[in-house]
Amino acid sequence: MDREHPGTEAARAGEPAGALGGKVALVAGATRGVGRATAVELGRAGATVYVTGRTTRERVSEVGRPTETIEETADLVTAAGGTGIAVPVDHLEPERVRALVERIDRDHGRLDVLVNDVWGGDHLLDFDTKVWEVGLDKGLRMLRLGVETHLVTSHFALPLLIRRPGGLVVEVTDGTAEYNGPRYRGNLFFDLAKNAPIRMAFGLAGELKEYGCAAVCVSPGFLRSEEMLDSLGVTEENWRDAVAKEPHFAIAESPAYLGRGIAALACDPGAARWSGRSLSSGQLAREYGLTDTDGSRPDGWRYFIEVVHGGREADVEEYR
Repeated sequence: MDREHPGTEAARAGEPAGALGGKVALVAGATRGVGRATAVELGRAGATVYVTGRTTRERVSEVGRPTETIEETADLVTAAGGTGIAVPVDHLEPERVRALVERIDRDHGRLDVLVNDVWGGDHLLDFDTKVWEVGLDKGLRMLRLGVETHLVTSHFALPLLIRRPGGLVVEVTDGTAEYNGPRYRGNLFFDLAKNAPIRMAFGLAGELKEYGCAAVCVSPGFLRSEEMLDSLGVTEENWRDAVAKEPHFAIAESPAYLGRGIAALACDPGAARWSGRSLSSGQLAREYGLTDTDGSRPDGWRYFIEVVHGGREADVEEYR
């Protein structure tokens, strides 16, 4: 996977080609979805990107989606103009994570961007189920996948990241502090797993400040992930066909939308102003002048707060 292409394409947010040239990023959980898209956009900006996950061309994780692999992600990073390096890692295994960081240190001596995107718990999720009715093994597994993995990765990676001022940690979750704060997410284990990264970013911001580094938490809106598209029987090319079945899907966004936002943060020398904050893909798009792949600018969480929960009568296109 260690094939280098020149940075011939401009980075998002108006950054010149190679804005992250010489920089090293680790995207933990880059097999698919936002993790994959973020790795690609960081590569487009010229970064060397380590992409990790459990599904490879030889082995499939418990998620059970063999068509999406870390090797494919690394190839996409390289094709976009960066250097993609695929490393199979289960981030619940501390020694594997330690070895990964030691490899990055040995090969590059630096880590500039850490994206904690590990999840893989959707198959365990039963919404609107009381905590005493949820299978305990499933619930605790969700917490391990969505919380413990992030903690293990930060524990080993941050000593390398803080060597240089300007390092950035990005916690990826589902829902912003504004949305999640007053609303229960329908399953206690899921609620805890998706609120924890918001607090992680807040806490890490304080711990990293003296080193000149920052931490933020970000969330996509209604995500057109590979799994979501499959569940609705559509593809990225004809996704609007699913709106008749799921009207709120009209506000959906591609994984690239948040990936572009994270890359813009990584390219921004003033990103520390966001440290400790919870940000949505829509907020990042407005701040950095980004659009989704179809030229739209969805603001999913504002739509859900104002229209779905707030009762405002509005056309969904107002939020795109």
